[in-house]
Amino acid sequence: MPGSGTETVSRRVHDELRRQIVEGELAPGDRIPSERVLAEDFGVNRHAVREALKGLQAAGLIRITHGGATRVLDWRDAGGLEVLLDLGGDPLEPPAEIVRSVVEMRASIGVDAARLCASRASQSERDQVEQLGESAAAMIGTGDEAGLDEAFAAFWLAIVAGSGNIAYRLSLNSLLKAMLTFGDVADRIRPADPRIITRLGNAIGAGDPETAAEVAGHMLRSDIDRVA
Repeated sequence: MPGSGTETVSRRVHDELRRQIVEGELAPGDRIPSERVLAEDFGVNRHAVREALKGLQAAGLIRITHGGATRVLDWRDAGGLEVLLDLGGDPLEPPAEIVRSVVEMRASIGVDAARLCASRASQSERDQVEQLGESAAAMIGTGDEAGLDEAFAAFWLAIVAGSGNIAYRLSLNSLLKAMLTFGDVADRIRPADPRIITRLGNAIGAGDPETAAEVAGHMLRSDIDRVA
């Protein structure tokens, strides 16, 4: 593929600088070396360095000032959900703080989304959620982990879509993509009890928001302890 070599080299520079920023080796306010210096240090061309820096800026990790210094930002203040996606796919284990925060946010969104879906969604939408829950529950114990992950994600995407909250939908997209690439996190939080999935689907199908929120909370908050 044309350009794939450049992309690979650029990603190497990007990943190393990102690691230094997230782990604190490069602190907020620190100056990033010039493109020329970085190119020499990494043994790459300046175009690859430039692309790497653009990606870091897009993720809220640095600020590029044309004609001035490129400096590190505090990604906790300057970044958005893009930081989660930027960390995803890294062969290195992501920081424990990031993993815990992602799972906690997933639980917060999930509980409220389940409540809203049960109260706002149409009957046909709630019926679909119930059917997807049955499908996901049926995948447990089959040994098809990829199929289970896909079915469980589809179940939750339908719940969030039924909540009518577009911010929740966009956030969940980022959270799911990040979690599926965070080392063994997906393995640790993969559902193992089909009954709780069925209970949640049934509560939403019946239009019972309080039970839906309660069951969703029990399901998702238990995952926080598994990654702590």
